[in-house]
Amino acid sequence: MREVKKILLLSDTHACSEPDITRHFINYDEIWHAGDWGNLTIYELMCIHGKPIKGVYGNIDGQEIRQIFPLNNYFECEGIKVYMTHIGGYPGKYNPKTLTELKKNTPDLFICGHSHILRVMRDPNLQNMLYMNPGAAGRHGFHNMRTMLKFNLDNGKISDVAVIELGKRTAGILPDLQ
Repeated sequence: MREVKKILLLSDTHACSEPDITRHFINYDEIWHAGDWGNLTIYELMCIHGKPIKGVYGNIDGQEIRQIFPLNNYFECEGIKVYMTHIGGYPGKYNPKTLTELKKNTPDLFICGHSHILRVMRDPNLQNMLYMNPGAAGRHGFHNMRTMLKFNLDNGKISDVAVIELGKRTAGILPDLQ
């Protein structure tokens, strides 16, 4: 009997590798990272679990990450064509290079990071393609809530998309100013 593939999607960790992120790695069949890793630490912690890791490098990532991951990652998983890049925009506001690529070869699922804004939506202008940005799992940035996404892939279908909230970006970092 065929098993559903469970995916954990995160982005913009910015060198944050705290247990509230890493404790989730064990529960998924694959871990995907949409760039701005910050350093190799989170990648090394993913590798410990021996699960497939897919990703791209982001604008803050140095050569150590760029030697492992591409700028653009095209792959298929469980019958779903995926295109992942770090800076891509979102439906109605794609950057020009991304829009050209999406029109040329529309995937079933387009993933990017960079904005730190959690979004999951369909693009009716691109064959109802599903767009995902998992927000930011790290503590660096302007976002309030640290987030990741989880979902299932099974025989060409994406299901059970859900947000994982990791807590406030500043929790435990800044003193209470009240």
